[in-house]
Amino acid sequence: MVRNIVVLGGNSHPKLVESICNILGIQACDRNLSKFSVGESRCEIQDSVRGKDVFIIQTASGKVNDNFIDLCIMISACKTGSARRITVVMPLFPYSRQPDVPYAKTGAPLASSRTHGKSDYTFESVPGTPHPNVNKTASFNSSTDITEQLASSSLSTPSGTTHPDANGYISKELQVNPGYKQWIAQPGALIADLLTCAGADHILTMDLHDSQFQGFFDKPVDNLYGRPLLKRYITQYIDNYQDAVIVSPDAGGAKRATAIADSLLMDFALIHKERKPIRINDKHNATMMLVGKVKGKVCIMIDDLADTANTITRAARVLKREGAVAVYSLLTHGIFSGDALQRLAQSDVDKVVVTNTVPQDEHKAILGAKLDVLDIAPSFAEACRRIHFGESLNVLF
Repeated sequence: MVRNIVVLGGNSHPKLVESICNILGIQACDRNLSKFSVGESRCEIQDSVRGKDVFIIQTASGKVNDNFIDLCIMISACKTGSARRITVVMPLFPYSRQPDVPYAKTGAPLASSRTHGKSDYTFESVPGTPHPNVNKTASFNSSTDITEQLASSSLSTPSGTTHPDANGYISKELQVNPGYKQWIAQPGALIADLLTCAGADHILTMDLHDSQFQGFFDKPVDNLYGRPLLKRYITQYIDNYQDAVIVSPDAGGAKRATAIADSLLMDFALIHKERKPIRINDKHNATMMLVGKVKGKVCIMIDDLADTANTITRAARVLKREGAVAVYSLLTHGIFSGDALQRLAQSDVDKVVVTNTVPQDEHKAILGAKLDVLDIAPSFAEACRRIHFGESLNVLF
């Protein structure tokens, strides 16, 4: 039993909270986390946290935004209650999949795409700017009635619908096309600021989609890996795993997959998406090419998460087409939103293996024996214990 430690759970994953508390030999802190009729969150900590080491468990599942606000309010409540230290335990970290550049990749300009010359206007940033040193009133004769000249003049009322240069600029420059930067928000730094401003002293998570996300914090961040759990599953539950092939379903996860392949001395293959320049916004408009040999082999796809499951189901189709005898998909985070479960049930994936960083009971009920769930509670419980006693977490990586 660990003393002077308080575990506080949100509404996102109560089963994980219970499992971690059972391993630590303590009871979860009593709290009342509810909503007012208007929808605002209400948090009441019903046990004393004064001078205690508090661990708040909340994952990014279900209503992610509501759960995150609940988390911030719980952190603030514990800070106000004079907690000695507050560690946020988020197995699946929210907003970590946002792009690392402030513009959409489909809108990133690779080259100038202007179809009209710069001579059409003076200043590039303002369409239709009149040329300097040109007297627009020189054509008016002061001896003639001004109303007659205005009636016959080619001047028009400047507006977004009548100005020819403006029309051309809007249609060619402001519409979605490869030559226009579509600036979008980067919430990573904002999420980090909200957690630290609320009072978080330490962050504990697992398999960040982008490990550079840790740089947004000025507090300690421990990013546990799901790799040991996945490796243990491969060695214990896949027959003759040495003859199988580790596959990365996309180029972005190659480093993650090769780490497992190298440690288990297994062959490696990669599925590369070659996007066509036309219809670049269409995610399905890509040719998937296999780099490696999988004929007659068991293929084990490794990825950090699956949301819509489009990538892994299409990759499984390619592997089966190339002669793979069985396809496993090993994931740390099985989010499975939308029609992902139906897509997986009808896919060429023979077995899906995920951890319970998000609740998996509903997913298991639909996929049945096709889905295996690995428990992360022992890893996070040990991490919490080591953080509490100031011990190293290296043995967990």
